Amino acid sequence: MEVRKKFFMDCHLAGRKYHDADEVWDKLKVGTLLQLVHDKENRYDPNAVAVIFHDEEIDDDFCIGYIPREDNETIASILEMGWTEMFECRISKINPDAHSEYQVHLTIKIKRKS
Repeated sequence: MEVRKKFFMDCHLAGRKYHDADEVWDKLKVGTLLQLVHDKENRYDPNAVAVIFHDEEIDDDFCIGYIPREDNETIASILEMGWTEMFECRISKINPDAHSEYQVHLTIKIKRKS
């Protein structure tokens, strides 16, 4: 049996309170699919990887935070090389009572190339 996805990493969603997560908080659930985008114009970190939620109801994208700085260099490099569909990022845990930096946890997998 061919494996379709391989585990890559788990991490928390960094910077949640500084971005658009509150605007779509009620729509974020465990299992929600998110997009990873290399934010090359980020003035704080050249390896910044934004985590994007696409709201299908209004057909709009929301940056809900970032991959933590200590975990983003490899992902940014791969995205920069054009492998934008390589990763599958999903919410693996939500804890609204935790500190804002640790309320949302992500699981990132590598998808098999078709």
